[in-house]
Amino acid sequence: MNTTRYRLRRIAIAVYQHRTRFKSTIYALSSGLGKCGVAVIRISGPNASNAILNMTCLKYLPEPRKACLNKIIDPTTKEQLDNGLLLWFPGPKSFTGEDCCEFQIHGGRAVISSVLHGLSKLSNFRPADAGEFTKRSFYNNKMDLTEVEGLADLIEADTELQRKQALMQLEGSLRQLYSSWRQSLLENLANVEAYIDFSETDNIEDFVLENVKENLEKLAREIKIHLSDNRSGEILRDGVKVAIIGAPNTGSREAAIVTEFPGTTRDLIQVPLDVSGYAVLLVDTAGIRSKTIDLIEELGMKKSKDQAQAADMVILVIDALYLTGIDDMDLWLAQYAKNMKVQCSNCLVYVNKIDVVPEDQIFRFKKISQSSKWTICFGSCIAEKGLTDMMEVFENYLQKLCGNPNFEHPRCSQARHRYCLTIALENIQKFLKISKLDENIDIAAQLLHNATLNVGKITGHVSTEEILGVIFSKFCIGK
Repeated sequence: MNTTRYRLRRIAIAVYQHRTRFKSTIYALSSGLGKCGVAVIRISGPNASNAILNMTCLKYLPEPRKACLNKIIDPTTKEQLDNGLLLWFPGPKSFTGEDCCEFQIHGGRAVISSVLHGLSKLSNFRPADAGEFTKRSFYNNKMDLTEVEGLADLIEADTELQRKQALMQLEGSLRQLYSSWRQSLLENLANVEAYIDFSETDNIEDFVLENVKENLEKLAREIKIHLSDNRSGEILRDGVKVAIIGAPNTGSREAAIVTEFPGTTRDLIQVPLDVSGYAVLLVDTAGIRSKTIDLIEELGMKKSKDQAQAADMVILVIDALYLTGIDDMDLWLAQYAKNMKVQCSNCLVYVNKIDVVPEDQIFRFKKISQSSKWTICFGSCIAEKGLTDMMEVFENYLQKLCGNPNFEHPRCSQARHRYCLTIALENIQKFLKISKLDENIDIAAQLLHNATLNVGKITGHVSTEEILGVIFSKFCIGK
């Protein structure tokens, strides 16, 4: 009983804080810090119009969504602060769903500071919290949580394909899919609950439960296919982690302090890249050899193996001289890769330094590699041989890992989505495994309720303040 009262009290406090906080009008610099040509200050809330009437020379509100040039003045001293463009967005046709306006002013620090100080003098105005404009948009049903996350991803996107996926999510690709699944679950749950309430007193058709089962079998297949994408949407969003692994001195580029003596490089070198629109974090590791008496080198080797296991893809670099006299390349590679903690499925083998090996040997290597289960490229970093072919294979690997964003077939882009869908699918599958549905109908209804709840958590139809806090805290002030 005490626990229930405590929870109800927390809910009541949260609702009160939410309502009172949304009565205030918020403002923030929306265009980012630092000197710039134009800065945008955004205002949203019930008193947003007061910013226009008190900080410009206008006596009436301007035409909505039409820019007009005006003097920006201090609301108390009436001193001119700047000349700028003004835009008025009356609710609900605004980003937040509330009355909004924007001041587009010169981007000097003093100008921005003076306008923000002027806004602080207005009654019931306060600086916005991080992500608060977007949070108000969510609470006013302008966006669901998947679209909120899409907006955050769009702001953070570094590559073209990240931009495409984020924009599709912002435009509602995941919302449409998950909302349709939730609606299907709600309809089937309603039929099950109707069976519970009316089957004994009214003529409920016998095939109702059979229809529910058929619908849920189809839905389970759709969710299962959606989850079987090998995390491609998440990898595209987060970037592909690629570890470069190999024995000491098999590479060529001096990104760290190196010498010709094996084992002198112990650190990890991380380089972010944009490869044909895919975000890649290239991790160059310390060389790995079978034995060492150096404790620090041993720690570096352990780090390298850990990176190989954690990476989405591994580039295994091999000195071409190692392959001299090798007839069974697959067997040799399997043993070599095992020592490096590398799997064949996510590995690209790059045979380096072919410029120091006779041509007939290179021809023999390439002929043997044609029947190999490993993906093998040959080249020389110093002589710049074979790099074009290697990059082409590398790009194909990235496409296989990440795919291409598609509005009609959107993919999970967050671990949060995957977790909720997995729980929902487990509940649907438990429902389908019930042998005598009519005798266990209460349990069946609860399973459907759990599935509906978890799908609803993704879009925000069912949420907690804790989840919302985590999502909106990722935004900067002014968004």
